[in-house]
Amino acid sequence: MLQTALVTFHRGAGARMVEFAGWEMPVYYEGLIKEHHWTRQHASVFDVSHMGRVEFRGPGASALLEKLNTRRIGDMPVGQCRYSHMCRDDGGILDDVIVSRLGPDHFLVVCNASNRPKLLDWWERQRAGFDVTIEDQTLQTAMVAIQGPEALETLGRLLPLDLTDLKRYHFKTGQVFGTSYYVARTGYTGEDGVEIILPAHLALTAVHMLINQSAELGRPIKPAGLGARDTLRTEAGMPLYGHELSEEWDSISAGQGWCVHLDKDFIGRAALQKVKEHGPSRTLAGFEVDSRRTPRSGAPIRCDSQQVGFVTSGITSPTLGKVIAMGFLPPRWSAVGSAVEMDLGKTRVPARVVPLPFYKRPR
Repeated sequence: MLQTALVTFHRGAGARMVEFAGWEMPVYYEGLIKEHHWTRQHASVFDVSHMGRVEFRGPGASALLEKLNTRRIGDMPVGQCRYSHMCRDDGGILDDVIVSRLGPDHFLVVCNASNRPKLLDWWERQRAGFDVTIEDQTLQTAMVAIQGPEALETLGRLLPLDLTDLKRYHFKTGQVFGTSYYVARTGYTGEDGVEIILPAHLALTAVHMLINQSAELGRPIKPAGLGARDTLRTEAGMPLYGHELSEEWDSISAGQGWCVHLDKDFIGRAALQKVKEHGPSRTLAGFEVDSRRTPRSGAPIRCDSQQVGFVTSGITSPTLGKVIAMGFLPPRWSAVGSAVEMDLGKTRVPARVVPLPFYKRPR
């Protein structure tokens, strides 16, 4: 099992550790609910070093990434990030990624931990004919996400980097102890904040300084684990690979058609064009569930005694105080207000379709 550079921090902070995508990761420290609310109200730090960080360099890097991604890449200026999908020829989603342009011929791709091995193999096969080198930096670096309404202001007082003009899905780089670090205004909680990539050997010192100095400011940034990360992203209607995203279905059906640019060529374009023209056979929807029990991923969704879909994610929402879920339904059943039932095994409970996301942060 792989370990991040922050494993000793997690253990020292009393985290409950679990195996996740081949990594030993913290699921919670003080408790999922406390960490969820602290993130919504203040700011938390998440260790996301398990996610893949791979650099593409060379004159062919832009063209290769244009071929691999559903979204335009070549027109990105240096300093910008874009969320995108990478698909098979049949439109099945290999992964959702964030691509950052570090230089004219230099890009960073952040991918999901569970998909990094297959993507490295796939990228290597696709790079034939392109003048590009692909370097996996995952084990040499660490990545943390600082998320919450107080994140940017607090970091602005702590980092030797001006974040006041940092736009969403843009990044800046700085220098510390003679090495570079990367700060992007991105995240996966529905809150404002940043994700920071730095050399692995500096991560432990950096996180201790962040927590101690933020406490001294009277604006403590506290650690949060994978449990709160999942409830936060579900409230925000953000898809998780292996749940709302999969090789078994396409980006448009998954409600992510906004990141598919059919006016350019990429792997899977022809298949996605057909889905666009004919309409998806199923679509992602949000649900409020009239139950204290949480529907699990894969639970059948029924209407008129027949299964019409399935649940992809379900939680008891700490912010909303109700059970919510996401899942796939045929378009005829997915209109807001439609009544369905969730099959929980020994019982069925009523649910209704509601708009996504469930939660939007105050502006």
